[in-house]
Amino acid sequence: MAELSMDSFTDTVINAMGPNTTPRAREVMAALIRHMHDFMREVNLTTEEYLAACDFMVRAGHMSDDKRNEVVLLTDVFGLESLADFITQGADAGDTPSAFDEGTYSAILGPFWRENAPVLANGASIVQGGPEGDSVLVQGKILSTDSKPIKDAILNVWETSPNGLYEQQDPSQPDYNLRGQFRSDEQGRYAFRAWRPIAYPIPFDGPAGDLLKMMDRHPYRPAHFHFRVRAHGYRDLTTQVFDREDEYVRNDSVFAVKDSLMIDFKPAPAGADTKYVVDYDIRLHPLAVEKRAAAE
Repeated sequence: MAELSMDSFTDTVINAMGPNTTPRAREVMAALIRHMHDFMREVNLTTEEYLAACDFMVRAGHMSDDKRNEVVLLTDVFGLESLADFITQGADAGDTPSAFDEGTYSAILGPFWRENAPVLANGASIVQGGPEGDSVLVQGKILSTDSKPIKDAILNVWETSPNGLYEQQDPSQPDYNLRGQFRSDEQGRYAFRAWRPIAYPIPFDGPAGDLLKMMDRHPYRPAHFHFRVRAHGYRDLTTQVFDREDEYVRNDSVFAVKDSLMIDFKPAPAGADTKYVVDYDIRLHPLAVEKRAAAE
């Protein structure tokens, strides 16, 4: 190895990758190394600051478990998950912008997703207990981008309790409270009952909260439902839908709001068993032919 110097150091590190590195891994890692080195040079990062950053990441790892992912939360504060969503969504949409515009926009998964939510009948409530809020019926259709109904699509739904906590954050809530899976009928219809969501702060008792305080930013997310939709022959969709009237809808702490994902909570008609009704259709992009064949 040649003697290291500041001018050649970055290239030396990049060139240390071996011949069995895949082309994509080489592209990503070379760019990552170059940008990290340029960042350190730009801000004149000291050894003390570098070690503090390492300790910071260790703290995030120690706080992460199957109920909370502090590392994802950190990336959300920086807008990285939302940026990855924008990039992925644009790549998935194909060459024509119109194809992108026809489907429901995606949004970040977030750190509180859980597999194996209870499977419920259309129209059932995802409320199992915990604090009470304002009841709402959410209903609509799951459609293809050419407006054809999609039968047997699986819609996963989750939200916080009216106290602003997801069930895995709150020992007083039943397991899988405010989570459910619903299957669309022959007309593509889905429906579920829930509480009207509220704005809530992301957990700020750890590294993510320290970052927000350092940057003089608030921790709040606007009121929203999480949706994750899967249907045979269609692209999976992960998204969120937001209360248009929420005060943080234009100032989301993790930058996930898109205009087309805003929903309206309308007063339910007289005699209804909920206080509000939301109508929202979901449109899925069909898989490309080669992807559909691989899935089958």
